[in-house]
Amino acid sequence: MEATQTPTTPVPPLNLAANFQQIRAEALAELTEICDSGYYVLGPKVAAFEQSLSTYCGSKHALGVSSGTDALLVAMMALGIGRDDEVIVPTFTFFATAGCVARLGARPVFCDIDPETYNLDVAQFEAKLTARTKAVIPVHLYGQLADMPAILDVANRRGVAVIEDAAQAIGASEPRLNGRKAGALGTFGCISFYPTKNLGAIGDAGALLTDDPNLHEKATKLRLHGETTRYHHALIGGNFRIDPLQAAILTIKLKRLDQWNELRRQRAARYSELLEQTGLVPEHVRLPRDLHGTHVYHQYIIRSNRRDDLVKHLQERKIGAGIYYPVPLHLQECFAYLGHKPGEFPHAEKAAAEVLALPIYPELTDEQQNAVVDAIVGFHKR
Repeated sequence: MEATQTPTTPVPPLNLAANFQQIRAEALAELTEICDSGYYVLGPKVAAFEQSLSTYCGSKHALGVSSGTDALLVAMMALGIGRDDEVIVPTFTFFATAGCVARLGARPVFCDIDPETYNLDVAQFEAKLTARTKAVIPVHLYGQLADMPAILDVANRRGVAVIEDAAQAIGASEPRLNGRKAGALGTFGCISFYPTKNLGAIGDAGALLTDDPNLHEKATKLRLHGETTRYHHALIGGNFRIDPLQAAILTIKLKRLDQWNELRRQRAARYSELLEQTGLVPEHVRLPRDLHGTHVYHQYIIRSNRRDDLVKHLQERKIGAGIYYPVPLHLQECFAYLGHKPGEFPHAEKAAAEVLALPIYPELTDEQQNAVVDAIVGFHKR
């Protein structure tokens, strides 16, 4: 398998329009049915999606919510996390993972990452546990599971809740835990259906998974301002509802998710093979490693010590390369009050300076992949 030397082919970072064409007829039929019904908030479409999602992921309960961020927020609210509590989070992740902790008045306790998987360093997580630690939020970054057997072992021994941030990993499974899927492994699982995700809505949406009926009941109340019966509120919650249109679209797409994830895995394998053949690995380019569970490649991440120049080179050739994430959370201005300094979490800081996401999605063609690899080779031969 070789990347052919062809003129640069534009490669968008995603092709959401092509993805929609695969479900267009079903989606428009659902839209018509919902509009004709006048049932625009919660209702049977949402209930049907929640049942399908819990069955797919292997959890006893699923709750559709307004976004992946709100899923994290509701999970922590249901667990009673607040002022003077600590929640351990990786410093190398999307902002919401720690932002939701701080919004509730709790303290985000940052942790470095495993440089091979970009996920939570389990040994450091255990070392940072204190009497105030209420939860840990392992993030399944880029579609690869964190080391959940090890994390659960520590958390269970120390009485700490595990809130999975599975925003990027729906469909990833863990053979060491009976093949259960991302989001169904901890106390709560939080999923994002932002349009760019492997299972994406046509707007914002998210979900919570849990096996605990009491936590599910509490989260359900929190989703609607803590309401028990109409205008009677046992809790202070918020408006965290998913709407029926998003639920209907996601129900359609969920049936195709395993197929789409397998196409992502095939695209990832082809990238790795092509890049290995260039002779750039590992001196100039480091490839992702598939270590824990079934990687679903929400992103295909390479590392380069000339990352910023390489990104510019690719973008000049209309190749949709991206950086996730350029600044670790402990160095973000809004968390300056925590007193962290550069060099404190070296693996996260090094990753932030080197990671680069190449375009990957089920509709990506061989020609487009060839163009991406050719452009990387061209950069290093300049």
